[in-house]
Amino acid sequence: MANRLIHEKSPYLLQHAHNPVDWYPWGEEAFEKAKRENKPVMVSIGYSTCHWCHVMERESFEDEEVARLLNERFVAVKVDREERPDIDSIYMIACQAMTGHGGWPLNVFVTPEQKPFYAGTYFPKESMRGMPGMMDVVTQLYDKYKDDPEKIKEVSDQMEDVIQPQTAEGETELSEDVLQKGFDHMRQTFNITYGGFGDAPKFPQPHVLMFLFRYYRYSGNETALQMALKTLDGMAAGGMYDHIGYGFSRYSVDEKWLVPHFEKMLYDNALLAMAYTEAYQVTGYNQYRQTAEEVFTYVLRDMQDENGGFYSGEDADSEGVEGKFYIWGPEEIKEILGEENGSLFCEVYDITEDGNFEGENIPNLIRQFPEQFALSHEFDPVQVQDRLEQAKELLFEHREKRVHPHKDDKILTSWNALMTAALAKAARVFEVPRYVQEAKRAFSFIESELVQDSRLMVRYREGDVKHKGFVEDYANVLWAALELYDSSLDVSYLEKAKHYADQMIELFWDDKNGGFFFYGNDGEQLLARPKESFDGAMPSGNSVAAVQLLRLARFTGDLKYEEKTRKSQDAFARELKQFPHGHMHFIQSYLLLFSDMKEVVVLTNDAEEDAERITKQLQQQFYPELTYLIHSDPDKLAEVAPFTNAHHKIDGKTTVYVCQNFACHQPVVGAKKAFELLEEEE
Repeated sequence: MANRLIHEKSPYLLQHAHNPVDWYPWGEEAFEKAKRENKPVMVSIGYSTCHWCHVMERESFEDEEVARLLNERFVAVKVDREERPDIDSIYMIACQAMTGHGGWPLNVFVTPEQKPFYAGTYFPKESMRGMPGMMDVVTQLYDKYKDDPEKIKEVSDQMEDVIQPQTAEGETELSEDVLQKGFDHMRQTFNITYGGFGDAPKFPQPHVLMFLFRYYRYSGNETALQMALKTLDGMAAGGMYDHIGYGFSRYSVDEKWLVPHFEKMLYDNALLAMAYTEAYQVTGYNQYRQTAEEVFTYVLRDMQDENGGFYSGEDADSEGVEGKFYIWGPEEIKEILGEENGSLFCEVYDITEDGNFEGENIPNLIRQFPEQFALSHEFDPVQVQDRLEQAKELLFEHREKRVHPHKDDKILTSWNALMTAALAKAARVFEVPRYVQEAKRAFSFIESELVQDSRLMVRYREGDVKHKGFVEDYANVLWAALELYDSSLDVSYLEKAKHYADQMIELFWDDKNGGFFFYGNDGEQLLARPKESFDGAMPSGNSVAAVQLLRLARFTGDLKYEEKTRKSQDAFARELKQFPHGHMHFIQSYLLLFSDMKEVVVLTNDAEEDAERITKQLQQQFYPELTYLIHSDPDKLAEVAPFTNAHHKIDGKTTVYVCQNFACHQPVVGAKKAFELLEEEE
C-alpha cells in the first residue's frame, strides 16, 4: 500500500512512499490533522542519497511495529532537506540547541503549531548503549505530550525563541584582525601529515581553500598556499576521490582521506573543481588541472540531464551495502587486467589480500604516486602512467556492469548554478570551449525550466517545478552569471546578474538589521525567518551574496550593491569576529576590500594580437581582486557599466584603463604597457 508520498516528485519522499508509516508531505493538511486530533507531529528530514537515512528507514519506518505506534500517536511528516532547506535550517538550529549536534536524518518532534519540543538525528529501533530508540521515543514523548502539556508548552515556547534570528548589537565594526584570526585558526587545526583541518570525519571545505589562495595573494604568506595545496593533494590521492570513475565523495571518515562516505554530491564536485582550477592558476602545476578536468568528465558523463541541467547526487549504497560499487579485491583486478598489469595496479593503488578497508580495498595513492613508484623501481614513469591509465579504463568498463548506486535525478537551481560557475571558470583558465558551452546550457536550463512568473524556483524533476527559490538560489545564480561573463565576455550575462541581484535584494533583504533572510517575503511564513551566515558544506547564501554583490558593484559601477555587502558585514560582524573560521567565504568579501580592488577596462581592436594577449592574461591568471570589462565597442560596455562612458580607444588601437574605486589612471596602448601597469599597481 502506498501512502501520500506516492504523489510527490522528490526522490527522497518517493523512497518512503511504500512505508507502513502514514506519511504526509509538509503542508497544511498534516498540521490541520494534528490540531483536529490533538496529536504531536514528527517531522523527519533527510535526502535520498543519505546512508543513515536508509538505515533508519530499514530499521524503523519499514517496521510494522514502529509504524503502528507512530500512526496511533503522531502525525508523521517527511521533508526532503534539499528541496526545503528553509524547514531544515529552522529545525537544525533547534536540534543543535537541544543536543549539541546535528546531522541527517534529522527527526524533530513538534506541536501542531510547528514548535519543536524534542529533536535528534538517527534513532535505532530499540534503545541501546545510551542511545534512545524509536519505540521508546515515540511512546514516552506521546505520554509526556498528553500528561504534561504545560511542560511541552514551556519547552516549545523556549525553542521558538531560540530559533529566531539574533540581532547583533555593538558589534558592527570589523577590522583586518578578522582575516588574521581566521587564518590562524586554520593554521592551528591543519593536519601537516595529510592536509585538511580538524579531526575525522574530514570534509573537503573547498571554500576555505579558495580563501587561503586569496589570503596568500593578499599577504604573501606561503603557509596559506602550502596548507591549501597539501589538502588538495591529500584529497586527490585518497580514497575519497574515485580513481576509476572520477569525482569526489562527500567526506572522509578518517584523517588520511582514505575511507569515504561514498555518496557523491553535485555541490561538492562543483566547489572542488573550482578549488583545483584555482590551484592550477596559482601554481601552474598540471596535476590540479587534471583533477578538475576529471571531475568535469564524471559530471558531464554521469550527472547531466539531456537538456543541460545537472542531477543532485549519487548514493553511498548499492545492493543495500555502503560502498559496494567502489571496492575491489586483488584477484578480481588481476582477472580483468591480467597478472602483470593487475599486479602493477594493485601495488600502486594499495590493493592487497588483507584489504585497506574492512577486508576490502579502496584504490588510493596515499602511500605513493605512480611517478614515485616508477622511480623507486627504475621503471619509465611515462610507461607506468600509460599502463595505469589503460588499466583504469578497463576497470571502469568492468565496474559499469555492477549494480549502480541510486541517482537522485532532481535538478536543483542552487547546485546547478555552482556547477555552471565551476565550468565557466575552468573554460577560460584551461581554454576548453566545451566547458563554457555546457555552462551556458546549464544556465539556459535554469532560466527556461526553473523560473516561474519571473521567480527563481528550487527544484525541477520530470517536468515538475516546485518551491520558491531561497537566497542561496539567487546568490549562486548571480555567481554563475558573473563567471559566465568573465569567460564569454557577453555583456548580457552582466544584465542577467543585475536582474537576479535586484530581485534578491527585493525578496530577501532585511531593511531593519541588514543581511538576507533565508526565504523570501513572498514565501511560506514558517515559525521563524532565519538568516544564515555560517558556511557549511557549501557557502551560505549570505556569504555568496556578500562576495558576488561586491564584484557586481565593481563590474557595473553601481555602488548600491557594494553598500549591501558592507551592511551585511555589519549585520554579521559579531559572528564573523567570534567565529571567523566558520565564515571563511563570507570574510572573503572583507579580504577583497583590503586587496586594492581594481577595475580593468579593455577596449579592443580585435584585429590586433595584443587584444587576445591581454584578454588571455586577464582570463587565465589568478587576479581575484580584479574585475575586467572587455569589448570592442565602448558603447556596449557603457550600457551595463556607465562609469566607462568617457573611455575611448586611442588611435583605434587596443586601449587599457586600470581604475581603482572607479577613478582611472591614464590609459595605455598595447599588451606590454598594460602588463607593466598591472604589475605596477599590484
